[in-house]
Amino acid sequence: MTVAEDPFVAHRGLLFTVCYQMLGSATDAEDVVQDTWMRWDAIGAEARAAVREPRGFLVRMVTRKALDRMRANARRREEYVGEWLPEPLLTAPDVADDVELAESVSMAMLTVLETLTPTERAVFVLREVFDTPYDEIAAVIGKSAVAVRQIGHRAREHVAARRPRMDVSRGEQEEVVRRFLEAVTQGDLQGLLDALAPDVVLVADGGGVVQAVVRPVIGAKKVANFLRPFSRLAPEARMLPILLNGAAGARVVGTDDGYDTAISFVVEDGRISRIYAVRNPAKLGRIDVEATISR
Repeated sequence: MTVAEDPFVAHRGLLFTVCYQMLGSATDAEDVVQDTWMRWDAIGAEARAAVREPRGFLVRMVTRKALDRMRANARRREEYVGEWLPEPLLTAPDVADDVELAESVSMAMLTVLETLTPTERAVFVLREVFDTPYDEIAAVIGKSAVAVRQIGHRAREHVAARRPRMDVSRGEQEEVVRRFLEAVTQGDLQGLLDALAPDVVLVADGGGVVQAVVRPVIGAKKVANFLRPFSRLAPEARMLPILLNGAAGARVVGTDDGYDTAISFVVEDGRISRIYAVRNPAKLGRIDVEATISR
């Protein structure tokens, strides 16, 4: 078997996606996938060839390692300065075309998943996104299938109560974001108010490294007044439309402080209801590399 024919290579995008949805960090996800590859390679060609369902076997391997990483990261999250947001990913247009996949890796979904326990998150991701059988999930997390069903039910209810309604077409989403970006760059207050939902929430993540609001900004007027001076305060900066996490997003470049910003949006009922702005440079190291997302 050549390297190209190895099941790990064939499923690498899937394995990265599982880890990313569990960890909310592309950097951590890549580390877990790489560790899994080393373990997979170490068992030897004969043992690898004997694995009947390599896809499920590999998913179980990365899930266990991702769970360990999630628990190890808990203290870092508690000590994080300001709001913690997932690491944004530059994604291909075909990710946005797969509505279910796009929603599962959206910033909105990932922030909701952050409110689950590590075990709940693992069960939710494996069952709801990848349709993994309960008995296989039970083997991964070390609990009975009955317990997994109960955990899954609790996680689904938790997520359903907190997830935004993202039932808009890709075209509508892109149009709303276009109008928003145009209003920001022109300092158009009324244009901003027209693009924003009355109860819009803006969350920024600077990680204590670069300047960013440390608490969410809530309400259309407050968000609009916060963003309106952009064209005056950062005249050389540009807001470039890009696809982030399977949806219309933006990248701010050329700011006075030299740090970029990745911005993701949630569009509901024709207006922007959530804005996620990631400024922490540690989370933007992969923003130029299109991520391979699959299921």
